[in-house]
Amino acid sequence: MNTLELAQAKDIEICYEIIDMGRSFQKAQGFTQWTDDYPSMDTLREDVRAQKGFVLKVDGRIAGYMCIDFDGEPAYEHIRGCWQTEEPYAVVHRMALHADFRGMGLADETFRLIGQLCLSRNIKSIRADTDFPNHRMQHILNKNGFVNCGVIVFQGGEKLAYERSL
Repeated sequence: MNTLELAQAKDIEICYEIIDMGRSFQKAQGFTQWTDDYPSMDTLREDVRAQKGFVLKVDGRIAGYMCIDFDGEPAYEHIRGCWQTEEPYAVVHRMALHADFRGMGLADETFRLIGQLCLSRNIKSIRADTDFPNHRMQHILNKNGFVNCGVIVFQGGEKLAYERSL
């Protein structure tokens, strides 16, 4: 059984390992979206403290980590393009799967569960961004009903901005 749950303080180390696996996977794909400094262990601690850090569990084992922020993203206020919907929306940042769980369709399952979580909170839109060379994430977003809405500036660089209406 797959579940999406709030990450707990005791989960931070495995969550960081998953993020680090994602960082290495990006480098193996020929690009760097996550630097050595971001996301950091402190970033994940803050996600968990603010109840924005979530884990995907497969049969009780942590298989993925992501930040789901229901407070909006200031960087999204300025888009070269146009969002599909107005606020409120959820933002998905820092999504990564444990290397042992890649290739199992869990990104699709994760977005399905995120959609359910959003609807349970009466949120009708999910937004995300990714780097231009991150073709894998672009494919995952497109496959899961996200539309490329334009370009935003996040963490000092231009990113492709996506949105999915629920």
